[in-house]
Amino acid sequence: MRKLVVLFAVMVGVVATAQRRGHEKGEPGNMKDLTLEQMATLQTKRMTLALDLTDSQQKQIQSVNLENAAHRMEKMDEMKERRESGERKKLSTEERYSMQIAMLDRQIAQKAKMKQILNKDQYAKWEKLKLGEGKRKGKRTEGRRERGKRK
Repeated sequence: MRKLVVLFAVMVGVVATAQRRGHEKGEPGNMKDLTLEQMATLQTKRMTLALDLTDSQQKQIQSVNLENAAHRMEKMDEMKERRESGERKKLSTEERYSMQIAMLDRQIAQKAKMKQILNKDQYAKWEKLKLGEGKRKGKRTEGRRERGKRK
């Protein structure tokens, strides 16, 4: 009996620590505690390492990243406000369409800015990095869908 209790306690401890592991490694979940400037700086530093940016490129990309962080924070606040007010209604097709158009317009503008700032090799590498990021996100949502289907 005593061995069963010890075994159960160990299993509970392992399960509890396994579920928290992702948030301790600096994954995006911890980004919400940072200021806009801190988020932009971190992203710029990561891009500097990946793309070997010059000082002037870093300054330009820092401002782009700051602008993007401000936009993301604004959208997150809007969604949080809607969720808390209970106003989470299903969007009409026209609303979803306009949201998608706005998002794609921002992405096109982002691409144009990056094309002006980066040289050809850096831009090609940045494109590859962006494509890889989308694949990772897709895999995460696919996993969630799979789990939802099993229930």
